[in-house]
Amino acid sequence: MRHFSLILTTLFLAAGCASHADRLREVRTQFYQGSVETASITLDKYIGNYPREAEAFKLDRAVVELAAGRPKEAEKLLREARDALDYNSQASLAEATGSMLTDDTHTAYAGEDYEKVMIRAMLAITNLMSGGEDATAYSLQVSDMQERIIASGAEGSQQNPKLTYKRVALGEYIRGALNEASRVDYNEAVRSWTKVCSWEPSFPYGRYDVERATNGHHSQQGNGVLYVFALVGRGPYKEETVEVASTISMFAASAIVNATAKRSIPPSIAPIKVPKVVVYHNSMNNVLVSANGRPVGPTATITDVGKLAVEQYQAVYPRVVVRAVTRRVAKEGIMYGAKEAMKTQKNGWVDLAMNIGGIAWQAAESADCRCWGLLPDRIQVLRVELPAGDHQIQLQPNGGYGTLLGADTTVRIEPGRNTYLMGVFADGHPIGKLLSSNGSAPAAGPAVKLAGR
Repeated sequence: MRHFSLILTTLFLAAGCASHADRLREVRTQFYQGSVETASITLDKYIGNYPREAEAFKLDRAVVELAAGRPKEAEKLLREARDALDYNSQASLAEATGSMLTDDTHTAYAGEDYEKVMIRAMLAITNLMSGGEDATAYSLQVSDMQERIIASGAEGSQQNPKLTYKRVALGEYIRGALNEASRVDYNEAVRSWTKVCSWEPSFPYGRYDVERATNGHHSQQGNGVLYVFALVGRGPYKEETVEVASTISMFAASAIVNATAKRSIPPSIAPIKVPKVVVYHNSMNNVLVSANGRPVGPTATITDVGKLAVEQYQAVYPRVVVRAVTRRVAKEGIMYGAKEAMKTQKNGWVDLAMNIGGIAWQAAESADCRCWGLLPDRIQVLRVELPAGDHQIQLQPNGGYGTLLGADTTVRIEPGRNTYLMGVFADGHPIGKLLSSNGSAPAAGPAVKLAGR
């Protein structure tokens, strides 16, 4: 019983530290309650205090900057994080070895595959809100990164789980909008819209886009086009979970070794921890758009970020488990080798002390829950053709519980050109400010109130 108490105490102490998931939970609570500036301060503190988590928190900081109406600052942070994740994705033997002795939280964060693609997609949207000079380049990077990621899945394996990855249509959608507005690249616009229809067949406006571009038509004489982008819902994040089957298997394997080998190994009683992608239950369906008090339509999903994250992670999850199990086997092998070198007596005091140390070593492992925690659940869009001039645009959340709060702003439509409007919505209310490509819009507040439905 005394030995068992020592083991339990060791496990308790090893599991007592706050994690990235705990810190992210605080940030998400602040942000989704609408406390954008408070979330900004919290993120700055965490970026400074936790360097191994800094790149993930910079991505969250970029979303906060976007919601605060500062697209240039958001773009700068996204570029920095993009370049850092690309660099961290390069293989490092020293880091790989070190992570086997500790866990994956001690490596530089390289990001999940869906995050690497979404950085480029969010860069394209963000750049549209501040001039759009680089939006085409960013949208091309979306497709390029997807190809690179899928090709990387075949490295070191005859089977490529990433072949099942769904393509992100947002980059091609933005390319189509830009090429169509140029009035000289309608064929390119048709190719982009066609890819959107293929990659996102449930997008209801895709066939109209193809038809319009095929006919070489951007807008009627004297009209312009407004694209409304809505970042809807609380996006995916990671939580620590226990891989039960692998934990039981490792416990059984260590028991067999201890029963048959001349040296013991620490019993594998510490759970094998792995990260799990979690999708929040969002009640919002879309955003209803009105112009000058007249309804013009709902936004529709062009990229389901939550679904994308879950499906991609499920595809590579077996590799995540194999890595965690390999780490546990390596640690037990190291302990067995150390006992061989020291010629410890099985079940002696030194052997017991080393076993307790080995258990603590195992229990100190944490799942790598670093992630881009402020991505939206869905990115939605609506294209509206309007006469040139100033228009009062109302955005009203649709679906959800309790009181729904909308937002409105004035946008200027120029003849033959595109204007872009973006808002962040979660839990039936806007967060921060609406952003317009022809100037930062007023704060997104309770301009419209409707009873829960």
